[in-house]
Amino acid sequence: MSPGVSLLCILVGVITVGCDRVYVHPFRLFAYNQESCKELEDKERLVKTFVPVSIESPITPAYEESIRNKSEVEPEVSGVNFLKDSAYVLGARFYRELVKVHPGENILLSPINIYQTFLIFYLGASGHTASELLSLLGFDSLSISQDCTSKIDGHKVLPVLTTISSPYEAEELLFSKLFCLFSAPNIHLSEPFVHDLAFADINFYVRAVDFTNPTRAGEQIDAFVKSKNTPTSRSLLTDIDPASNLLFASYTQFKATVKGASLLREPQEFWIDSETKISVPMMRVTGNFEHKFDNNLSVIKIAVSEHVFLLLLQPINNEDLSGAEAQYSLLPTYIWLQKLSWRQIKLTLPRLSFESIYNLQDSLNTLGLSELLGKRANFSMMSDVPLNVREIVNQQLFELHPGEADKAENPTEQSEDIETLSITLDKPFLLAVHEKESSTLLYFGRVINPLQRT
Repeated sequence: MSPGVSLLCILVGVITVGCDRVYVHPFRLFAYNQESCKELEDKERLVKTFVPVSIESPITPAYEESIRNKSEVEPEVSGVNFLKDSAYVLGARFYRELVKVHPGENILLSPINIYQTFLIFYLGASGHTASELLSLLGFDSLSISQDCTSKIDGHKVLPVLTTISSPYEAEELLFSKLFCLFSAPNIHLSEPFVHDLAFADINFYVRAVDFTNPTRAGEQIDAFVKSKNTPTSRSLLTDIDPASNLLFASYTQFKATVKGASLLREPQEFWIDSETKISVPMMRVTGNFEHKFDNNLSVIKIAVSEHVFLLLLQPINNEDLSGAEAQYSLLPTYIWLQKLSWRQIKLTLPRLSFESIYNLQDSLNTLGLSELLGKRANFSMMSDVPLNVREIVNQQLFELHPGEADKAENPTEQSEDIETLSITLDKPFLLAVHEKESSTLLYFGRVINPLQRT
C-alpha cells in the first residue's frame, strides 16, 4: 500500500472515531445551505471594494477601524477533529518538502497556520481555483458546474480554526499571531472578504506596496512587521517577483518558560552528528512527566501552560531523525500521545531561540502546484482585477527558556533518587506543540543545531 493511501486510511479512521458513534461527513458540517447561498449570490453581485492605504501611511484607515470593532460570533465546534487532522496532513506534506530543501537545518512550521492560510485564499477564490484549494485542504475536489450547496462555506470553517488555534498569553507563555495582506497600489480588494478575516485575538493588517521595486518593497514590509512588535532577524523578501500584485504574510511568536527549570552553569555538549559536537546553553528540570519509549523514540510531554503542552521526541538505539520524521509523515499525532505514563525524570535540554521563514509558494512549486495561486488563478471574491500571488510568507519565532535563569546550577551538584530517569537531549530531536483541549498540533519541527537561529 502506498504512503498516500496509508495516510488516507489513517485519517479516515481518525475522523470516524472522533464522530462519537454516528459518522457525519465533514462536508455536511461546512457546506453552504440555501440561505447562505443567497447571501453568496448577493455578495457576488454587489461586492463593495476599497483601495488599501500605502504601507508608509501613518494613518489608521477607516476599513481597519471597522474590522477591529466588528462583533464576534461564537462558532460551532463541530468538525474540529476533521480540521485538525486535515491540517496535520497538509503540514506533513509541506514538512517533507522542507526536509528536502533544508538538509541539516532546523525546521519549524505551524500546520494549523498553513491550513488557515490556504483557507483564506479559498475564501477569495472561485471556479477551478476554489476546487483545487478545497482538494488541498482535504475536501473532495468539486466540479465548478455544481451549485452553491455542493461547496464548502469557508466562513463556517475559519472561526473553528481560529478557536482551536487562538493565541494565548500568560505569565509562562506568549503565543501571538500577525496576518498581513499586501497588495499592489490601486488594487481594489473586496471589503466583505477582508472583513471576514478579522478576529479579535489576531492582529490583521491590509496595506498597499509597490512590488516593482522588490528590494524597497522587502524593506518596507520588514519595517512594517517590526513596527507591530513582531521581531524578525532576516527577510525572505529580497526576491519579490515584480509581477506580483498580492502577497500574504503570517507571523507567529511562541515564547514558553519551562516551569522549574534552571540554567546550567556551563554550556554542555550537543552532538550535531556522530562526528561534530558543539557547546550549547542547557537547562535542567526534575519532576513528574508523562513519558514512553516507543518505536525507537523517547517521548516526553511537558505542560507549558494551562492550554498548551510540548512534546519532545528523540531517537534512541542509535537511530537518526529520518525514521521519526517519516512517522510524522504517516502517523497522526495522537499515536505519540498514547500509552504515556507518569515517571520521575531529570530532563536536560537546550535553551532554544530560533526563527524559521519560508515562502510557501516554493513548496507549492515542488508539489506540482506552482500555478495554483498564480496569474491564472480566479480570485473574483477577493478583487475585481486578476491577482498574481508569488509569495506566501510564513514565519515562526520559537523560544524555550528556563523558569529560573537566575539560579544556575552545577550539573554535578544534585543527586537524584535511583528511580529517577535521566534523559538528556544532547543530539538532534523533534518537538511538537499542542493545544491541550483539542490536541491540535500548533507547531512541529526539528532541532539539529540549538545555536542556529535561522
